[in-house]
Amino acid sequence: MQVVRNCTNSLKAVTFRCLSNNVKPNKQANLADTFINRNPRNLERMRIAYKPDGYHIDKPGKSYWHKLELKASNKYVTAFVNHFENGEVLKACTSEWCIKKQLYKSKDTTAYINLGRILGYRCLQTGLTELRCDIHPPNEDGKVALFLKALEEAGVKLQEPPQYKTPYPWDLHRPEKPWEVTE
Repeated sequence: MQVVRNCTNSLKAVTFRCLSNNVKPNKQANLADTFINRNPRNLERMRIAYKPDGYHIDKPGKSYWHKLELKASNKYVTAFVNHFENGEVLKACTSEWCIKKQLYKSKDTTAYINLGRILGYRCLQTGLTELRCDIHPPNEDGKVALFLKALEEAGVKLQEPPQYKTPYPWDLHRPEKPWEVTE
């Protein structure tokens, strides 16, 4: 009981220190005038990165930054996200021990639902909120449809925005720039 009281008292002290207004600015800190963003996915999030168009005779098409793929083997189900240049970026599989020990079977409906939740969580942790999905479920209530629904409920959009292309000066309609917020 004494430990709990000490923890609550120290927690109150920490929150009081964090919320107090007597923070003094550091006048000796040298801040850079320019900022260089070294995030390799930054241009993709701003929609101005190169997006390969591929050829018009390609069946699945190559116009994506990140693409969702789902593979089912005899025993396991694997879902992964591919980048058009770097290949596989994220992967979740029912053969992973941490997932496998929570499932009754590694290829039933609940395995697909939980795999969608886990992949959605991993996508959000890495900053991927939009993916291209060429997966068309055969049944509206089938396993694949439930996987896609769980992925969307986790917060991942299954459609990438179009690439921003600079309009010409004589264009009638000029789209809004994705990096400018007009709120």
